[in-house]
Amino acid sequence: MELYYVLTILDRNKRDRLEKIYKALDLKVALTMMGRGTATQEHLSMRGLSPTEKAVMATVAGREDMKRLMLQTKLKLFIDIPGNGVMAAIPIKSVGGAQTLAYVANNQPKNPDKPEMAFDYELIYAILNEGHSDEVMDAARPAGATGGTVIAAKGTGIASAEKFRGLSLANEREVVLIVAKSTAKGDIMRAIIEKAGIDTPAGAICFSLPVSQVAGLRRLDLDEE
Repeated sequence: MELYYVLTILDRNKRDRLEKIYKALDLKVALTMMGRGTATQEHLSMRGLSPTEKAVMATVAGREDMKRLMLQTKLKLFIDIPGNGVMAAIPIKSVGGAQTLAYVANNQPKNPDKPEMAFDYELIYAILNEGHSDEVMDAARPAGATGGTVIAAKGTGIASAEKFRGLSLANEREVVLIVAKSTAKGDIMRAIIEKAGIDTPAGAICFSLPVSQVAGLRRLDLDEE
């Protein structure tokens, strides 16, 4: 069964509208996390803007539901127009149990086709010490990152592994999410590790996840063309 973890980053005042789309499509799993944008104060001041509070919303959907979700967010939330958010579909490799699979997939029949494996985009997931997201983004932008979203988190490291080379696993943490072109992913991750890695106060570690479908990065595609 082809399933996707669909992650959407948008302004908080739009989250109720996305929840209504979830409900209309009968998507069973929904998770909302609070975040904030990473635009610099200088960038915001030049445009007379204030920092944006973000909602990071996630659901699980089969391929057809994922495509319908993408379409509805484009029609109702204009997610494909730059500035209105980003949506990324991450392929799920496995699900624990047949009942869980049937639940999250809305009992859809198994798809005989292979999942789409052409990953033009990737989601960079950086975990860092609280208060150091600016250092991570200052490293990522010159390497090709166009933006990111910060989520507050808390480590749950056990006593025997409280620190990993200066990275506290049990203190307040931040997660920075960056959707980037696959061709730029390596440069961005290297820049983060070199300038804000585990040997720095930021203590960042990062990894990437493949993205099969994406909406909201049209500006990035136009710039390349």
